[in-house]
Amino acid sequence: MVRLRAPLLGLLGMLCSVPTAFAQMPDRSAVQDAYVYLLGRVLVIRQEKLDLQEPGIRYNTIKYNPVGKPLEWVNPNLDVTNNEAWIAVDDAAPAVLEIPRIEGRYYTAQILDEWGEVITNINPRNYPQHPFGKFAFVAPGSHAVVPADAVRIELRSLKAKMLARVEIKGDSEGAVALQRQFRLSSLGTPKVDPALPVPAFDNATLIGVDIFDRIDEVLRSAPDVSPVAAQVQAKVRDIARSAADPAIRTAIDKMLRQEIIPEFQRYAVAASGATRNNWIATTIVGNYGDDFAIRTAANYVGIWANARHEVIYFVTTRDADGRPLDGSNMYVIDFSKDQRPEIVVNAYWSLSLVDIPGFKAVANPLDRYTFNSVSPPASGIDGSLKIYLAPPSAADIPQSNWLPAPKGQPFSLTFRTYVPKDVVKRGEWFPPAVKKLD
Repeated sequence: MVRLRAPLLGLLGMLCSVPTAFAQMPDRSAVQDAYVYLLGRVLVIRQEKLDLQEPGIRYNTIKYNPVGKPLEWVNPNLDVTNNEAWIAVDDAAPAVLEIPRIEGRYYTAQILDEWGEVITNINPRNYPQHPFGKFAFVAPGSHAVVPADAVRIELRSLKAKMLARVEIKGDSEGAVALQRQFRLSSLGTPKVDPALPVPAFDNATLIGVDIFDRIDEVLRSAPDVSPVAAQVQAKVRDIARSAADPAIRTAIDKMLRQEIIPEFQRYAVAASGATRNNWIATTIVGNYGDDFAIRTAANYVGIWANARHEVIYFVTTRDADGRPLDGSNMYVIDFSKDQRPEIVVNAYWSLSLVDIPGFKAVANPLDRYTFNSVSPPASGIDGSLKIYLAPPSAADIPQSNWLPAPKGQPFSLTFRTYVPKDVVKRGEWFPPAVKKLD
């Protein structure tokens, strides 16, 4: 073995102590890919922390969201009851979900992994031999014993998110009674790692270069099913190493805040899917393949998007002429008789309006936040269906067909098609353009 002399050892020590002096600023595309990819996971971590901060909420405990609380939720779905829970398991302690018998209403129990990818939907369409009863969630590779009458479902990591929905269908009391019959429990006491610490941020001011701190912990915290995870995670680690240099860290943060983050925010609300009539169809949703950018956009705009066989969402922030929707104006969405939304769904449709950038429902004197199949606007004599969007001060608009908008503020529309027919899945049906009225 060759011995290094003391002066040479000292020089080597100096070089090793300042490796970032020779670091180079990574190119913009690498920073953008790494940031957008990692943001998808960090948004889920943020949501986990927010969920579990609520009093009385813990792992393997269902939160029965009250019906009619639209102003509290991001991009709310007001046509269903909403249950949610964080499932936690380990090799020895599965969790068991019990679903009641539900007939004549749409329902599903959506299970997602820690990147926002749908693992499964428990409902009559996917589990025709066992549409209700017990479902046992186990850790990956676990040999834990589960009840003999339970369907065994292996998770992708030690945590998962559940959202259970029951269609209200004009009967809130009956829907809530069914909602309360969902049960979740643990068969044992699983060891649960708390949500990772991430800096506080909101959708208007997203996290900057701090996202690249502690990236090994973030990437280890949950496996990613994306087929491009390995190479994109290599980019993430490269950017994190470059950001160890203070000057490069500052330059990356500047690039993020001035260029990449605003570009991503525009993409998320205006360009993250197939487009027609200035509506974006989220046909790649719930399960994203190699398109991690759309996954992150879904987690940003309305976290916990469902799979396309269950629902296809249409989102717009633009009118027919491509101008931003603004609550200072009046608009109409005019469905002709042969393009009415109930024709293209096997379950139901709905339209909701939210503000930007918070994506929250807008308080209004009608206490109206959505139209849907069960409570649609009044039909025209010719069989058409017109929905008007206008601020509270608008005149000459039929109240039965009016969805109030925030006066003088931008807003976004979400049109949901639940259990869409093939014409929607093929991309052949879109809602009509939102036309500005003089």
